[in-house]
Amino acid sequence: MDQFLAVRAFTAVVETGSFVKAANALELPRNTVTKLVQALEAHLRVKLLNRTTRRVSTTNDGTAYYERMARLVDEWQEVDLAIGSAQSNPRGKLRVDMGATIATMLVIPALPEFQQRYPDLQIDIGVSDRPVDLLGDRVDCVVRGGIITDPSLIARQIGVMPLLTTASPAYLRKHGVPEHPSDLENDHLLIRYFFAGSGRKLPIELTQGNERIHVNGRHFLGINDTNAMLAAALAGLGIMHSPGFMVKPHIASGLLVPLLSDWKADSIPLSIVYAPNRHLSTRVRVFVDWMVELMRERGLGF
Repeated sequence: MDQFLAVRAFTAVVETGSFVKAANALELPRNTVTKLVQALEAHLRVKLLNRTTRRVSTTNDGTAYYERMARLVDEWQEVDLAIGSAQSNPRGKLRVDMGATIATMLVIPALPEFQQRYPDLQIDIGVSDRPVDLLGDRVDCVVRGGIITDPSLIARQIGVMPLLTTASPAYLRKHGVPEHPSDLENDHLLIRYFFAGSGRKLPIELTQGNERIHVNGRHFLGINDTNAMLAAALAGLGIMHSPGFMVKPHIASGLLVPLLSDWKADSIPLSIVYAPNRHLSTRVRVFVDWMVELMRERGLGF
């Protein structure tokens, strides 16, 4: 027996006063409604309805059962309608955390389209490159570049970020143009990205054919924020190795110059990370799907 369907059949009979009308309301055969109510009575081991050829009425037990179950059926239908509406019109607050450059150069400029699509959502964006405690910080999801190593989290890769090596014309006039990655080790200053908390600095790795060069090099400035790295490169403080989308507008304007173009760097995966949850909220789901679309439009997706 489908117990919930049986309860709906019973309440429909009580409310319409007829098995025929209840069957019409539920769009079920009359015999099906009759069998559902009989099965419910057998399950409860009580008689719920008095039946005559002319009318149907509730027994004392039936009245008590109806008063309790009718509220539950109404609540279920209300939730069902609300969830169904949320699929096309999600509402409420969404908390997202992402790196500064991803926020300022990719996501925020595109948010007007997201707002038009989902006007009842409110988004709080935490802008940082620090590790986030999704549960402790009450964050719904995190947009992050790099390999996600925490097995307790779910990571959906939404794109890749190719890396470019660049410097300002002022820096190159002062220090010269590197011809080989090995030149970066001793003859130049790098702008090094480091992770907040651990202080670990990202090396530069470049490949050409079967040759792979691993560079740490000297640096005057280490920074744990990608927007600040970009500002430092534009100020001529060193050579920067960073996601291409960060620097392409400045290459086009002549403020930055691409270097070592014959050498390639491994792309950085870009992922959305969220805590395991079998019932992922519609708010998070529509944001994730939108981010996938956005990365494709920007040439960073799959």
